[in-house]
Amino acid sequence: MNFEADLNLTLRARYPLIYIPSAEEERVEASIITVAKSLGRSIFVWDFVDGYQSNPTDAGMGKRNPLQALEFVDKIPKGAVFVLRDFDRFLEDVAIARKLKNLARKLKSEPQNIIVLASQISIPDNLSEFFSILEFPLPNPTELRIEIEQIACSISYANPTCDIQLDKQAIDDLVRAGQGLSLERMRRVLAKAIAENSRLRPEDVELILEEKRQSIRQTQILEFYPSTIEISDIGGLDNLKEWLLRRGSAFSDRARKYGLPHPRGLLLAGIQGTGKSLTAKAISHHWHLPLLRLDVGRLFAGLVGESESRTRQMIQLAEALSPCVLWIDEIDKAFASADGRGDSGTTNRVFGTFLTWMAEKTSPVFVVATANNIRTLPPELLRKGRFDEVFFVGLPNQEERSQIFSVHLSKYRPHNTRTYDIDRLAYETPDFSGAEIEQGIIEAMHIGFSQNRDFTNDDILEAASQIVPLAQTAQQEIQILQEWAASGKARLASRQNVFHK
Repeated sequence: MNFEADLNLTLRARYPLIYIPSAEEERVEASIITVAKSLGRSIFVWDFVDGYQSNPTDAGMGKRNPLQALEFVDKIPKGAVFVLRDFDRFLEDVAIARKLKNLARKLKSEPQNIIVLASQISIPDNLSEFFSILEFPLPNPTELRIEIEQIACSISYANPTCDIQLDKQAIDDLVRAGQGLSLERMRRVLAKAIAENSRLRPEDVELILEEKRQSIRQTQILEFYPSTIEISDIGGLDNLKEWLLRRGSAFSDRARKYGLPHPRGLLLAGIQGTGKSLTAKAISHHWHLPLLRLDVGRLFAGLVGESESRTRQMIQLAEALSPCVLWIDEIDKAFASADGRGDSGTTNRVFGTFLTWMAEKTSPVFVVATANNIRTLPPELLRKGRFDEVFFVGLPNQEERSQIFSVHLSKYRPHNTRTYDIDRLAYETPDFSGAEIEQGIIEAMHIGFSQNRDFTNDDILEAASQIVPLAQTAQQEIQILQEWAASGKARLASRQNVFHK
C-alpha cells in the first residue's frame, strides 16, 4: 500500500491523531491535500509563526499559540483535516498533552483528524498510545523521472515539442543516481546543473551522486563508501568468491524475469584481519552497486525513542538507494546485549526492528554483516531467512598466504614482484592473517626506505619475526571460533581450512 492509500484508509477509519515524520514538508502536504479532497474534507494548515493559513476567514488564528490552535479544532464543523507543522515541539507541555487527549476522545467518533508534521519522531510516552505514525517514503523512480523530465522540458520552452535533449539511457542514469534524495534536494542539484551548463547532461550524474553523498553524511548514520576493491584483490577464500561470482547478475532484470528473488545478504564470521571487510567492499565493486556502511553505534542516540527513529530512517534510506550493498561492520559488538538490560530495552527494540526488516524486506538491499565473536550474537540473527548464507573466514593456509603475498606485492611493487620468493614467505609465516601479512610488507618497506634501497625477502621475514600474530595472542578465542565452524554451523569460506589445536 502506498502512502496516499494508507492515509486515505487511516482518515476514513477515523484515527484522531496522526503523526508523519518527514523532512519533505511540501511533498507531504501535497499528498494530504490530494487525499483530503478525494474524501471531501476541508484542510486547515497551522504553523507557529503564521497560525492557520488555509482559510482567509481564519487567517492568523492560533499565531504563536499552539493551545489556541487546538482549541480552534472544536470550532470547526465535522469533515476537516488539521495539519500542524512542527507541533512535536509542544507535545511535552501539560496543557497541550491534555487537550490532545480530550480531542482524541472526541474526534474518534467524528470525521475529523489532526496530523502532526515533524522532521523526526518525538512523541512523549504519555501520548504514544494516542498517535498513529505513518511513514512517508522518499520519492520513487517514477516520481524522480517525472521531475527530471519536467525540469528538462521547462528549459526547452522555446521548442513546442519539448525536446529534452536527453536519451532514455541518460534519464535512467539520472533517476538511478537520484534514488535516496528528497525531491527538494533533487530539484536543487538539477538547478545547479542547469545554471552551470544551461541544460541537463548525462555527465550531471556525478553532481547528483555528490549531493547524495552529502545527504547520506548528514544523516550521521550511513556512510557512502566508494570502493575500487576487486574480487581478485582478495587472497584465498575460494568458496566465498565462487558463491559471490555465481550471484553477480542476481540483481539484473534478466534474473527477475527468470523468477529469482533478490539475494538477501551474507554474514561473514571469523578471525580478525582475514578479509571480511575487504570482501564487503569487493562485493559492491564487482556487482556495480553503491556501498553504504552502517555505524550501528550511531543508531543508539541519547533521547528516548530516537534510536528507533534512526533505525527506521536508516531502513528507509537504504531501501530508497536500492539496489545497494549495506555493510554492517562488527555487528557482534552492536547487538551483543540485545536482551536490553540496562538501556530501558532500547537495544532490544532496535534489534527487533532490524530483524523484522531483514526477514520481510523485498527491496534489493544486500546486507553484508561481519562478526569477530559469533558467540555474542543473538541466535535469532543466525536463523535461516535473515541471511542467504553464513561463512566462516579462518586463518589462511600456506597456499592462500601465497596468494595474499602476491596481491600485496603486486600492489606495492607491480614491476618487480618476481624478485620475491613468495612460496618461502608463505611458508615462513604460519598462522599469519592477511592483515598481518600486509603489515609485515609495510614494515619491510620502512626498513628498505631507511637504508635508501628497495626492500627484500629478508626484510619481510625480519619484519614478520617481530610480529606476534593474533593466533598466538588470542589463541583460546580463535580455538573456540574454529570449533564452532568445524561443527557445521557455518560454511567455510576457504576450500582448505586448517583448524589449529
